[in-house]
Amino acid sequence: MQKYALSILVSICILAGIIPSSQSMAQQPVYKDVPYWQDYSIKYYTDSPSQQLLDIASDRNGVIQILSGNILLHPRDGQFLYPGTLVTDNTYRFNTDKKITSLISYKNQLVYLTNSVVFSNAWAGKVFIKHGLPDAKIFEGGKDFAFLVSDGKALQLVKDSKILWSAAFPEDEAIGIRYQAKNDQFWILGKKSLYTLSAGNVLSKVFQATGFTSFDITGSSNKVIIGTTDGYITYDITAKKQAGEIHKKLPVTHITAVEEINGELWFGSNNGAFSLRTDGKFNYYNGERWLPGNVVKTIKAGPGNSVLMLTTAGLGHLNFKQITLAEKAAYFEDQVRSRHIRLGFNSTLRNMKKGDIATGFLEDSDNDGLWTTMYLGGEIFRYAVTKDSSALQNCRESLDALERLYDINPVPGFPARSFERSGHTSELSDHERWQHAPDKEWDWKSTTSSDEVIGHIFAFGAMAELIKEPTMKSRAITLIDTLMSHILKNDMYLIDYDGQPTMWGKWNPKYVNSFPTNVGDRKLNSSNIVAMLQTAYHFTKKEKYKKKAFELMTKHGYYENMMRPMNEIGKAPADADEHAKHMSDGWNHSDDEMYFVGYWGLYRYAFNDTLKAKYKQQIIDHWKAERPEKEGAWNIFTALTGTKEFDLNEAAWYLKEHPLDLIDWQIENSHRKDIEMLEPNFRRQTTKEVLPPDERPIQRHNGNMFNLDRKGGNGNSEHSAGDIWLLPYWMGRYLGVISAPVAAKH
Repeated sequence: MQKYALSILVSICILAGIIPSSQSMAQQPVYKDVPYWQDYSIKYYTDSPSQQLLDIASDRNGVIQILSGNILLHPRDGQFLYPGTLVTDNTYRFNTDKKITSLISYKNQLVYLTNSVVFSNAWAGKVFIKHGLPDAKIFEGGKDFAFLVSDGKALQLVKDSKILWSAAFPEDEAIGIRYQAKNDQFWILGKKSLYTLSAGNVLSKVFQATGFTSFDITGSSNKVIIGTTDGYITYDITAKKQAGEIHKKLPVTHITAVEEINGELWFGSNNGAFSLRTDGKFNYYNGERWLPGNVVKTIKAGPGNSVLMLTTAGLGHLNFKQITLAEKAAYFEDQVRSRHIRLGFNSTLRNMKKGDIATGFLEDSDNDGLWTTMYLGGEIFRYAVTKDSSALQNCRESLDALERLYDINPVPGFPARSFERSGHTSELSDHERWQHAPDKEWDWKSTTSSDEVIGHIFAFGAMAELIKEPTMKSRAITLIDTLMSHILKNDMYLIDYDGQPTMWGKWNPKYVNSFPTNVGDRKLNSSNIVAMLQTAYHFTKKEKYKKKAFELMTKHGYYENMMRPMNEIGKAPADADEHAKHMSDGWNHSDDEMYFVGYWGLYRYAFNDTLKAKYKQQIIDHWKAERPEKEGAWNIFTALTGTKEFDLNEAAWYLKEHPLDLIDWQIENSHRKDIEMLEPNFRRQTTKEVLPPDERPIQRHNGNMFNLDRKGGNGNSEHSAGDIWLLPYWMGRYLGVISAPVAAKH
């Protein structure tokens, strides 16, 4: 009785709007859009799977060469998203006379090793130094054009075609040589030992273990980093001993290459490449988003600020470019408009061949309406910020597509899921859901879902508020009224062509309150329908919408449903029906998308300040549950409330770390040793900390950001940035929590 009385009291206060509002908005933080380093890969594939790629180097002119057998290759034709190939390099045609066994970059020029000489085409060809190891396969340059050469069994120091020193490599096989200018000494790595060759030509063993594969010397920390088949070892040159335990908390422990590039430590492995960050964690590059193949042979510095990662399948040329979020947005605008607009819808490019964006087609989707409204929302915010005429035209074209969803089917006020030209239903997804339109040239898709509806109301509301062009504003309001009148007329159901409610278009209290209180759909549907009714009332001023909203909140408990804390949402109790159990078998990330998209109308168009204050509490409570995902859109939507705390830095991290390549490449992370896995849980959070977007599968906001792998369909589709990236960016710009681009300080 007490709970019921309290509910009645709260309802009266809500109607009167007399519950005190929360404190006034604090000044929100603003992300300054200064240039940051954006990485992207240009891939070059080998023409022949049997071709053995051995080593790679580049020079001061930007020339890149790859050694394959005794043949030199170079990259041809590659650019971002358009892979190139590796072909024979005939630039210096007489190089083919030499049996080249290794190449390096020495003094930023290309130098080669053969079975008899060290030579270069730089320095007017003067570098031509004979050695005496016919099976020589590794070498390194030292001081004043002295080179240490090895065939694995012996070592020779040569200069000016003179052998300055030679010796057998004791009880081991040499697999790598490095020169340390600071101490004027060479370091030689064997499979189980580490040696130095001092300026006085004294060969000394300094460390021994097993399973060595590769190494490098750090320039700043005076350490030798040794890769092994099971982690890497740090040898302290000053202390003359191993520093700490072997490092095994890595993405992959079988190390194949070690290289310090521009002060950053890079590792190749038998399953991708990774670099050590300043916080002790790693940036992991796995799959064909970054590499032609995952077995990395070697890593070297490339031209400019780039990294060359040679794999068994080709070359991954990792580039770093300083850009702003605004410049990234411009790139993604082009991506959407040039490849992802189908009949005005924001669509996915499907059926591509191995990532070739010229080979795909624009597919239909159950959620054509939702993905388009989310893209449209971003374009509305873009226009509100920039007044760019192209943004307005994009809005107009998306509105045309959405408006036609209502006109193309015979049910008044009912929005189709999608539409397509007639005669192709067997080729479309869920072909049994397609119906023939009155216009025989077209077919339309039925069974529209609640997530389409909340998306429509969000975008139409934003357009009615922020687009001042009279016709577009009027059309948006008409669509809001049309849709919501249909729902009210049909007792809070979305009624399909067959006269029956669609599977998910149900906001009637008998359905909503049939769920146990801790099942998410009870809270979600209550939140969404109130947001939609508020939006309809705000723009039409028709009392029927306001009356119905308060009826649902006060008489049917929707207010209580909405305000139920997220930490109470879980699995249905044992005595619940099978539908409730099915709907609560785990956290539903599509529900999160519906909640946050709906929060625009819920908070923005609240009936009174009292409700607005309560809605703010509801939104922040939900945001707190979502914080581990570092989801860019949910952080920005939370900023809508004016709260000072909404993880702005994580929102910027999401936007910056999102890859430019939105192709659905296969991705693997579940094998990693550097991430802390969690036991199976209701939220389906797999790891303690979420991975950056550029290390995990591409997914929309309705996906689980803790998904680690994507298997199958490698490179067969490309997502649109319209809903994934442009919506949170432009909403952040409109809300003023992301600044316009700021010039970098020099």
